Amino acid sequence: MSENILGNLYTLLARVIVLFTVIPLHECAHGWVAWKLGDPTAKSQNRLTLNPLRHFDPIGSVLMLLTGFGWAKAVPVNPGYFKNPKKGMAITAAAGPLSNLVMGFFLLLLYKILGYGALLLGVQSSLYFGVISILLTMASINVSLAVFNLLPIPPLDGSRIITLFMPQKMYFQVMKYERYIFFALFVVMATGVLSRPISYLVNWVFMGLDRLTMFVNLGYVWLLSMR
Repeated sequence: MSENILGNLYTLLARVIVLFTVIPLHECAHGWVAWKLGDPTAKSQNRLTLNPLRHFDPIGSVLMLLTGFGWAKAVPVNPGYFKNPKKGMAITAAAGPLSNLVMGFFLLLLYKILGYGALLLGVQSSLYFGVISILLTMASINVSLAVFNLLPIPPLDGSRIITLFMPQKMYFQVMKYERYIFFALFVVMATGVLSRPISYLVNWVFMGLDRLTMFVNLGYVWLLSMR
């Protein structure tokens, strides 16, 4: 099997794993934080679960498999249960992207441990390196999902966070046109206009995670010097 075909298979497998694990975690994080802040809506609808079928969205799932970007069915949140609705919505919204960043950190950490471990032990297995490739792809997808969801455009999570600093009247005006703004976002994305700035942000965040896991690199250098 050629390296290109094998690489494509590893990429597809990484997307499948993300679809069934990471995306449900993202939605579950929203629901769990909302529940802790007093909103029982997600819990009452059995959405506080990592079962992917509870969060399944057909279009978002297909796009994840085809492009590496997708979404799940949004977890219902009722801000009326929060003591401070705007603050509660902002914290709830931040939980999803934060879960992606945490997952990205641990996946990159595991990637480095296994990668440097292979160099130290002289591992030559193609299957082993396939697993490592999948981990890196999953880490990259997590960072991409976090960055995209933090864009301050309705109905993305970033819009819920930025409205914390908006006047109440402006907040409701923005939410009134949320559906149309989201449609316009997809049109703009289809043109590729946002590709470069989003890629820049993804790379910047990924470099940040790389620095946070730099101790693994240093550990490898130290172990190498001890041999």
